[in-house]
Amino acid sequence: MKTLAFGDVPSLELLINAIVDYAIFMLDADGVVKTWNTGAERLKGYSADEIIGRPFSVFYTPEDREKKLPEIALATAGEMGRFASEGWRVRKDGTRFWALVVLDAIRDEAGQLLGFAKVTRDITERQQAHHELLESERRYRRLVEAVVDYAIFQLDASGHIATWNPGAQRIKGYAPDEIIGRHFSAFYTPEDLEKDVPATALKQAAEHGRFETEGWRMRKDGTRFWASVVIDRITDESGAIIGFAKVTRDLTDRKRAQDDLKRVQEQLAASQKLEAVGQLSGGIAHDFNNLLMIVLGNLENAERNSRNVGGPNLHRALTNAKRAAQRAAALTSRLLAFSRRQALDPKPINLNKFLSGLEDFLQRTLGERIEVQTVGGAGLWQIEADVNHLESAIVNLAINARDAMPDGGKLTVEATNVSADEEYFRANPEVAPGQYVVICVSDTGTGMSLDVLHHAFEPFFTTKEPGEGTGLGLSQVYGFVKQSGGNVKIYSELGEGTSIRMYFRRYHGGEQPAANDEDEDEVIAEGESVETILVVEDDADLRVYVSDVLRDLNYRVVAAGSAQAALTILLQPEQRVDLLLTDVVMPGINGRELGRRAQQIRPHLKTLYMTGHSRNAVVHQGRLDDGVDLLEKPITQAKLALKVREILDRAGSDL
Repeated sequence: MKTLAFGDVPSLELLINAIVDYAIFMLDADGVVKTWNTGAERLKGYSADEIIGRPFSVFYTPEDREKKLPEIALATAGEMGRFASEGWRVRKDGTRFWALVVLDAIRDEAGQLLGFAKVTRDITERQQAHHELLESERRYRRLVEAVVDYAIFQLDASGHIATWNPGAQRIKGYAPDEIIGRHFSAFYTPEDLEKDVPATALKQAAEHGRFETEGWRMRKDGTRFWASVVIDRITDESGAIIGFAKVTRDLTDRKRAQDDLKRVQEQLAASQKLEAVGQLSGGIAHDFNNLLMIVLGNLENAERNSRNVGGPNLHRALTNAKRAAQRAAALTSRLLAFSRRQALDPKPINLNKFLSGLEDFLQRTLGERIEVQTVGGAGLWQIEADVNHLESAIVNLAINARDAMPDGGKLTVEATNVSADEEYFRANPEVAPGQYVVICVSDTGTGMSLDVLHHAFEPFFTTKEPGEGTGLGLSQVYGFVKQSGGNVKIYSELGEGTSIRMYFRRYHGGEQPAANDEDEDEVIAEGESVETILVVEDDADLRVYVSDVLRDLNYRVVAAGSAQAALTILLQPEQRVDLLLTDVVMPGINGRELGRRAQQIRPHLKTLYMTGHSRNAVVHQGRLDDGVDLLEKPITQAKLALKVREILDRAGSDL
C-alpha cells in the first residue's frame, strides 16, 4: 500500500496496515504485487516502493521456482478459490524462513477473477520445534533399536505389548509380529502367574509411578533367565494413564556369580569354623596329653607294684584305670588329628597295592553282611601320605558306612586320577588347582540330611545314640587329609547312600620301599649306666615324672624348666650330657630352636623331642623334619625307654 494521508485512508486499510505479525497484501490475476502492509515489510524485508509491481514469485526459493510452485499456487487458488501450504520462503537479504501461506481468489459481482489476497506468517520457530521433536523421536527410536542388552518396550494401559526393540527380541526370543498385542504376563513363570505377580506389578507402577524388581522370567523357548525389571507409568497431559514403559535386563550371569560367591563364602566360613575349633581342640589336647602322661606313668608304676602289695583287686582297679586313661589318650590323639597337629611320616604309596591289601582286612572288619570292593586302575598316580593314618582314615569311614547299612549293603573304595582346573578352584577355593588322586569311599546306606552334612566334620558331632560313638571319626579323617595337603568332600542324599572323597596331591617322585615297623616290646631298659640325659619340660609335674622314670632306668638326669636354663647347663663344659630330651612347645624359645642351639654348642649331642602337638615346630606340610626323633604324648614308659636307648646306642655307633 502506498502511503496516504490519514484522513483519506479507509478504516479497513488502516487496520490491515497496523498488523505487523502477518504479511497481508494483494496480487493481480498474474501474481504481481499490488499492495503491501507493514507486516509484509517487516517479515520479508522489502519496502512498498521496492516490491509493488514485481511478481510474488520473488519470495520463492530457486528450487520451488524450478518446480513452478508459484504458478501452481495461483492456478489452484483460481480454480478452487483457495490455496494453503507451508514451505521455505526467501527474504530480501536472501535468508529463508518457514512460512504458512494462504492464497484466496478475489472476484467481482460477475465472478470475474480480479486477483488474490495473500496472507503469509513466519512460523520458523514452530517448524524448528516440530523438526526438533521429530529428530528427537528419531534419535530415541534409533537409540532404542540399537540397544541389544536391554529389552525396551511399551505396554498399553492394560498390559498388552505395543512396541518391541531388538534387545527384547534377543533376550526374550520373540519377533515383533509374534509378541506385539500379547499380554506381558507371557514372560512370567508359572509360579509367579499363580501369585498374580504381573497384575501386582502394573498396579504398583500405576499407583506409585514405578515398579522395580528382580526375578526369574521365561523366554520363548521355555528357558529361564534372571531379570532386572523396571516398569514406569506413562500419563497424558491430564494425568490419565495411557501405558507403561518396561525395561528388562538379563542378569543371569551376575546371579550365577553371586550364587557361586555365596556358596564359596559359606564354604570358607565352614572351613574357618573348623579351623577355629581345631585351634581350640589342639590346645586342649596338648595340655591334656601332659596330664595323661603323668596319670598313665604313675598308673604303670602302681600297677607293677600292686602285684606284690595290694592284691588282685587293687591290681584290677589299676588296670581298669590305665585302660580308661589310654582311651582318653586315644581321644586326644583324634583331636590332634582333626586340628592337623599330629606328626605324620608321609611316604610314597602305590595305591593299587595298598587297596589290594586293604580289601581282605575291611571285609573281615565289616562282616559278611557288607560286600566290600576296592577298585584301582592302570596308570593310577602315586600319592605321598602317612600309610598308617591313611589306613586308619579309610577304616573309620568304612565303620561309619557299616553303621549306615544295618541291613547290609555294599562298600566301595575306589581311587582315580583327577585334575582340578580353575573352575573347580573357584567352587572350592580351599583346593589349589593341580593333579590329584581321589580315594572315594562310597556306601549304599541311609545317607545324610542336609543339616547333618553341614556339621559332619565337626568334632564330637554324631547322629548315634549316647555312648555309641565319640563323633571324632570324620573329624579325624578331615584333619588327616587337610594336613596331608588335600581336601575332603561329602556327597550324600537321604536314602541314596554316601560318598566321601579324599583328594591327595599327585606325587611325582619314585616309589620307595616301605620300611618294616619294629615291634615294641613291653620291656624297660635295665642295667647300669652313667649316661646323662638333660630333660627340658616347662610343665613341672611332667618334668618330675619323666625324670623319675629315667632315673629308674639307671640314667643320670639333669632337669631344666625352660630352654634358657637348658642352654646355661649346656654351656658348662664340665657338665656331661649324652641326650637332650625336650618338649617342643614351650614359652619363649621352643624345643626345636633349643635343639638347633644345642647342636651349635655341642655338635655331637643327640636330641629327642616330645610333643602333645607339633605346631609346625618339627613338622612342616605334614612331614616330620629330616633327622628329627619325636615321641608323641602321652608316652608310655616302654616307648620312652626304647626310644632313649635307641638314640643313645645310635650315638655310640656314630662316634
